[in-house]
Amino acid sequence: MCLHIAYTHVNSRFFRVKPPFPRQIIAAWHDFDVRILALDPSLRATGYAVLEGTAEKPVVLASGTIKNPASRPSHECLIEIHDRLHDLIQQHSPEALAIELIIYVQNTRTAVILGAARGAALLAAARGGLTIHEYPPKLVKKSATGKGSAKKEQVAFMTRALFGLRHNPAPDEADALAVGLTHLRRSAFSSRLVPADS
Repeated sequence: MCLHIAYTHVNSRFFRVKPPFPRQIIAAWHDFDVRILALDPSLRATGYAVLEGTAEKPVVLASGTIKNPASRPSHECLIEIHDRLHDLIQQHSPEALAIELIIYVQNTRTAVILGAARGAALLAAARGGLTIHEYPPKLVKKSATGKGSAKKEQVAFMTRALFGLRHNPAPDEADALAVGLTHLRRSAFSSRLVPADS
């Protein structure tokens, strides 16, 4: 019998890919149920989604937007984000947090505001014992729509279809769902990789 082995290179290490090989990997996800909290954080509208299942069969346990009115002081917004996420973690007991990376911001003030919102979210996740996984926006959009330059409307339409929702989710909620989907798919791919020397 001839044994075929494929290798891939990830983070400066070589990994052996378990059959089926790359062409089939995306279509045949590893059957491993997980429960995650996915976020698209911002000070005024933080999108969230609690997902369970696999990349092939994801289930939405909860999703929505943590809204803070413009009249609410920034420090109170941060408390609201932290407390709402703490409650979600206590209620659903996710294993991991998937969150969007900040790649580009318009100005320093926007960077500070986004950083503060992310900090409140990361604190809630860390206190809840969640592992933290970060994904760049282009990867998230590509995972949901097939295009890294997709518009928010396209992300909302595709997340509705992929998760079997009745209506298009709000923009920030849709982004959180896309982040969660990205994590499930990346986890499915990683589960098929083992170190080459194992």
